[in-house]
Amino acid sequence: MPHAKNQDVQIHFEDSGGSGPPLLFLHEYAGDHRSWAGQGKALSAGWRCLSASARGYPPSDCPDSPEAYSQDAMTNDALAVLNAAGVDKAHIVGLSMGAFTALQLAQFHPERVLSVTAAAGGSGSSEEQTAREGFVTEALGLAAMMEKTKAIPAEAMCKGPTRVQLRCKDPAAWQMSADHLASHPWQPAAHMLRGVQVGRPSLRDQEHTLRTVSVPVHLMVGDEDTSCLNVNIWLKQIMACARLMVFPATGHALNLEEPDLFNNSLLNFLTLVDSGDWRPRDPGTMPAAGVHTALGLAEDD
Repeated sequence: MPHAKNQDVQIHFEDSGGSGPPLLFLHEYAGDHRSWAGQGKALSAGWRCLSASARGYPPSDCPDSPEAYSQDAMTNDALAVLNAAGVDKAHIVGLSMGAFTALQLAQFHPERVLSVTAAAGGSGSSEEQTAREGFVTEALGLAAMMEKTKAIPAEAMCKGPTRVQLRCKDPAAWQMSADHLASHPWQPAAHMLRGVQVGRPSLRDQEHTLRTVSVPVHLMVGDEDTSCLNVNIWLKQIMACARLMVFPATGHALNLEEPDLFNNSLLNFLTLVDSGDWRPRDPGTMPAAGVHTALGLAEDD
């Protein structure tokens, strides 16, 4: 099995070995490398698909120390996978936790990035302080519960208000997702909640660098993903390099809930980028622009 190494931690990844442009998939908190099986099947004919399991998710290493889990470690693990696969630059596709890492790569390691698809990203980055505090409280409470029960409450988590949509649409896919989550070791899962989910900055705190991103970005979000919808609309407003697709009647696990829509949207975006036909947003369409700007008039005229 191929693996990458970041310091003393081995990161497992799957490699389709295709000859096309490289594509790195980064999973969400509740998933692992298996979550991307449908996308690998749909895209491996045209792209070299790499799918990694984050640290704390077997068969990747699961360090005992809480200090081993941080957003910096996650970002560096993704770079280590690219290095181990011999890839200079790749399309990065991330869901939720993986979307956050993808956006870090776009901001701070653009030389390694062909494009970013950030799906269902932005949890914990609400503009409202009370919402941010609620996210932190929930994550810390869940970590404490795991340590008390020595288990991940997988089925209960997968019945949450942004995941029940999958159960309604595809019960088998929902059960598989819950089973995968239940198979993860509880101690690293708790460390991940504290060190990554809570420890990472809010995207709102990174507004300055997000505005400077120039690599192509494809934002995806479900219209029933309450904690992420407004964040993605905000990202679209501040990032001239970003396009936004909102999935109707859809929750958080976009690639499992609406696989055909997800795959087709991703395929269209990748094809646009690889063909050289992608263009950033015209400055005249940004929120700061308006009729006065178009006419060359000062705002106070």
